[in-house]
Amino acid sequence: MSFLPLLNEELQKKWSFSAEMPIQTKMIPALLEGKDVVAMSPTGSGKTLAYVLPILQKVDATKKNTQALIVAPSQELSMQIVEVVREWVQGTDITVTQLIGGANMQRQIEKLKKKPTIVVGTPGRLQELVKAKKLKLHEIQTIILDEGDQLLARENRDMVKGFLQGAKAQTAIVSATITEEIELVSDRLLQDPVRITVTNDELPAVGKVVHSYVKVDERDKTDLLRRLSHLPGMKGLAFVNNLDQLLMKETKLAFRDAKIVALHSEMKKEERKKAMDSFRKGEVAILMSTDLAARGLDIEGVTHVIHVDVPRSIEPYLHRSGRTGRAGADGEVLSLLSYSDEKNYKKWTKELPSKPVQKVWHRGDLIEGSSKTITEKRGK
Repeated sequence: MSFLPLLNEELQKKWSFSAEMPIQTKMIPALLEGKDVVAMSPTGSGKTLAYVLPILQKVDATKKNTQALIVAPSQELSMQIVEVVREWVQGTDITVTQLIGGANMQRQIEKLKKKPTIVVGTPGRLQELVKAKKLKLHEIQTIILDEGDQLLARENRDMVKGFLQGAKAQTAIVSATITEEIELVSDRLLQDPVRITVTNDELPAVGKVVHSYVKVDERDKTDLLRRLSHLPGMKGLAFVNNLDQLLMKETKLAFRDAKIVALHSEMKKEERKKAMDSFRKGEVAILMSTDLAARGLDIEGVTHVIHVDVPRSIEPYLHRSGRTGRAGADGEVLSLLSYSDEKNYKKWTKELPSKPVQKVWHRGDLIEGSSKTITEKRGK
C-alpha cells in the first residue's frame, strides 16, 4: 500500500520519483504512527527519505524549538542528509542546522540560539553541545540513528545511548546491517520497536545498467559532452551540479551547434516545453539539467545518465542513475571524472553490484580502456 496519501499536500506535490522504494513503503507509515523502528535495508535503497519525510510531516515550524535530531557517524554523511532535508524544506519555515566536529563550535552555538527545527550531527560534537547545555535533548521528539551499526560501535556507543536516554523521544535506528549491538540497544532503550527488513531481492528490477567513467580535465568536460551528443543512438540526461556552470556550458555548446538542450530554473514555461519536446522527439541527443530542474521528469528510453559533475552526495548519484535502465531496458551511467571527483566516486561506487568500467574517447567513439592501454595497442 502506498504511503503517499499519508503525507500532507505540500510533501505529495514535491514527490517526483516514479516509484516508492520498499523501505519507504514499510517505514514511513510506522514512523507517522509514532512507533519506534529498527530498519535494515541495503545501501542506496532510499533510507534517508524514509525517515526525513515523516519528520517533515510531524514537526511544527511555528514552534521555536529543535524537534528532531538525526545522528550520523561521519561528517560526509551528515552533509548528505542536510542536503536532502534542505531540498525538501524549500518554501517552508522548517529550518535545519548541521553540527559536526571540525567546524567552528561558537558559530554552531549561534545557530542553535535560532532554534532550528531539525539538527543533523556527528556524535562527538553533539555530545559537546549537550554538555554545554546548548542542545536541549528534552525538547526533541524524534531521534534517528543513521548507519546505526557504526553509531553503536564501541567508540560512539555511550554517547549515542546518552542521547536516547536524555531525550526519551520516538527513535528509529536504520542501517544496512543489523548487528548484535543494535538488537541489544533496541531491546533496552526503544519502546516495542517495529522491525523492518528489506533485502536486495525486494528492490525494483531494472535492466542491465553499466556504470562507467572517463577521466577528463575539468576544462574539457564541455567539449566531451558535445562529442557524446553525436554518438549514434544516444538519448542522454546530463546532470550539472549548479546553475552557473550549466548556463556557461549551455552558451559554449550553443556556439558549437551541439545536439544538446538545457533545462533550468530561469527558463520560461514555453522554453522548458520546447526543450523537452525536442529531446523527446530525438531532435537533440542530450538534455542537460540540474537536479532541481530535472525533478519529476519521466522520460522513456533514456540510454545514458551522464554525471557531468559528480554529485556532492550519494543520494543524487543514485536518483540520477535510476533514470536509465527502466522497464527492463539496458542503460549506462557515465561519470566525467576530473581529478577532484575521483575520491567521492570511488567511495560511492564500492556498493554497486559490479565494478565501474573505465572508458576513453578514441576516434569518435567511447570504448573500454584507459589512455595508457590505447597507446599500448597503437604501439603493437
